[in-house]
Amino acid sequence: MAAHSPAPDASLLDDLVVANRVLYAKGIVDGLGHVSARHDKDPSMYVLAAERAPALVTKDDLAIYDLDSNALTLKERRGYIERYIHGEIYKARPDVMSVIHCHTPSLVTFCVCQVPLKPLYHMSGFLGQGVGRFEAREVFGMTDMLVSSPAMGRELAKSLGPYAVVLMRGHGATMAGASVKHTVYRAIYAALNATMQMDAMRLGDVTYLSDEEAFKGMTTTDRVVDRSWALWKAEAYGEL
Repeated sequence: MAAHSPAPDASLLDDLVVANRVLYAKGIVDGLGHVSARHDKDPSMYVLAAERAPALVTKDDLAIYDLDSNALTLKERRGYIERYIHGEIYKARPDVMSVIHCHTPSLVTFCVCQVPLKPLYHMSGFLGQGVGRFEAREVFGMTDMLVSSPAMGRELAKSLGPYAVVLMRGHGATMAGASVKHTVYRAIYAALNATMQMDAMRLGDVTYLSDEEAFKGMTTTDRVVDRSWALWKAEAYGEL
């Protein structure tokens, strides 16, 4: 662990390992994508795996980074190219305790069109706050689309703004939440909402949740994240 910071709680590290497995099992990530958590004892640091496919991440792969995304542990390991996504969001949003970045196909579809991603049902009520949009070429010109520098991370964090989700044109999506479990929940239900919204739009006019319905749905479902987490964990580990 970092020399000048207490070790993260073991339960936080356990949750990060489980989150990587769950996100893979649910098709949110494949060999690429990553999930982090703000250090539970030092908010100026965060925990993220050194570069490895999510489903293969173990506790031994978890490194501590400062908010400039410099590795403080596991320095001999290569970090994710896009770790700046995490550090810059934690800087910009003190309320955020976990961040996920993914390339989920249903979300990428909404990244490249102007149709807004909107909540269809109570489980995705958090989308009612709005969804950010990040267009890299508006600031950085033609790139490989990767958020590979602090400057790009800062712009992404600006695009996320106060929202739970930001769509990244030609790339993927990033989610922020109040805990690892909470952010995994948001990633899964944002992707499900995107799939259902595309299906509903093919059938005709869609009735979305009102702002008030979305807020009330979010408030209620945020209280039952642990129930779904227990199921997803059991599924990911083949315990059902």
